[in-house]
Amino acid sequence: MYEDFTVTDRWTNEPLRCIWKGTVVAIATRHADATDIRFAVNGKPVWIAMPNPAWVEQKRRTGFVITDRLAAQTAGRYLKQAIESGYDNGREMYTMTVEEVLQNADAVVREAGSTDKLPSLPVINDDVRPEDELGIHLPGELPASAAYTSSSSETTKR
Repeated sequence: MYEDFTVTDRWTNEPLRCIWKGTVVAIATRHADATDIRFAVNGKPVWIAMPNPAWVEQKRRTGFVITDRLAAQTAGRYLKQAIESGYDNGREMYTMTVEEVLQNADAVVREAGSTDKLPSLPVINDDVRPEDELGIHLPGELPASAAYTSSSSETTKR
């Protein structure tokens, strides 16, 4: 559905490949009461900020929660519509309202038939650790590609 899709930019007619890359609770990263969903749009990062009160309101209205899979699909649907409509093209961050989250989540569930039918979030690459793919390492940690060094004529693993 909306975890990996191609959409045509309204203004340039350029095809844009949008791929879900991750979900981050923004309380810690930017002191916002939101959950940020990251996409790569033709390789460039684009964030969709979803206000956390939407999770509470979804539960209150429907009795169901917004899962990680539903959040990613909801943000992807919103991003697709924003690109198709030409809404402030080229932004790095879009901020949804609570009502936009609820409307898009409802539309995604209707399109899928149920939350059980939502696609699982993609594995970045079975052969690459996610922290290597995203370039996220703790101090002192080495990427897997740097874990191998050559000493004289043989390669040794650290």
